[in-house]
Amino acid sequence: MPDNREPKVKDRRPVGRPPAGAKEGEKVKDYPQLSIRVPLEFKARLNALSAVTGLAQWRVIVEAINCFNDDLPKSERDLVAGLSERLMRAG
Repeated sequence: MPDNREPKVKDRRPVGRPPAGAKEGEKVKDYPQLSIRVPLEFKARLNALSAVTGLAQWRVIVEAINCFNDDLPKSERDLVAGLSERLMRAG
């Protein structure tokens, strides 16, 4: 006897990793790269922070920059905001 039931449709996730950028749909591979030299102690600390928190290293660095910026006096934060906006527009 033939089976006349509707075929099951599985909810499939897209293949591969989802984009992991700072904003929805952004891909980390599209971000500019930054290369810096730091003492071994700080590279080890970055690795440890990333492992303990589960955050990617770039996210740990972004959080550190944001904390540093937030601790500046308002006049300096305003200068940083204006300068960074100009630099982003310049590309």
